Amino acid sequence: MFLKNINFKNKFALVTGAGKGLGRACSIALAEGGAHIIAISRTKSDLDSLEKKIKRKILKIVCDITDYDDLKKKILKIKRIDILINNAGTNIPELMKDVKQKNLNYLINLNLKAAFNVAQLCVQKMLKDKTKEGSIVNMSSQLGHVGMEGRTVYSMTKAGILGLTKGMALELAKKNIRVNAVSPTYVETPLVKKQFYKNKKLKKIVLEKLPMGKTATESDIATAVCFLASSAAAMITGTSLLVDGGWTAQ
Repeated sequence: MFLKNINFKNKFALVTGAGKGLGRACSIALAEGGAHIIAISRTKSDLDSLEKKIKRKILKIVCDITDYDDLKKKILKIKRIDILINNAGTNIPELMKDVKQKNLNYLINLNLKAAFNVAQLCVQKMLKDKTKEGSIVNMSSQLGHVGMEGRTVYSMTKAGILGLTKGMALELAKKNIRVNAVSPTYVETPLVKKQFYKNKKLKKIVLEKLPMGKTATESDIATAVCFLASSAAAMITGTSLLVDGGWTAQ
């Protein structure tokens, strides 16, 4: 067969922020492709709900990834990691002139520092275990490529993820570990729906920026993540796949 399949049979995939939103969607999609899921979330009930949705046993790890010592201890206990979906992150919209220090520190610690720590710990494990084919997908954003009013700190952290992706890809290429990023537009997660449809001004701005005239679904992003994580993307590393409906083409 000439067309490569997306197949994760006998692969172990670790997903951060797996309890909700894109992390949950990616976990479900990877499981549909045959992967064994290692799900990290701060909330046990979310992981229980995810396991029920997947309909088979997953490794559930309750952890705040900004707690480095706890994160390290729990990742070291994992027997095997073939795939990392480095997804956990958030946004606190504020104008740059009004950004509060506690929000600045929180976003940097979660979106950037914790993402680096997760990646480093997983890479160290992959190298130690001599993983045959490792794949890492970091979750960036279209706002890592372009700016938007009220999202300066978020853009800064997501642009940092793109830099992390390129640096890691170069260092790990000869070790057969590929590293890429996915950069979504606004996605119809439960959280975004709640904010997006309440704020008519934001909805209007976003839809005007999207040439395709619609936001992305969780499935759109999870499918892109699975492609990059799979051997179907065997010659792709160090890049970012924009799933943005044409936002950054303007």
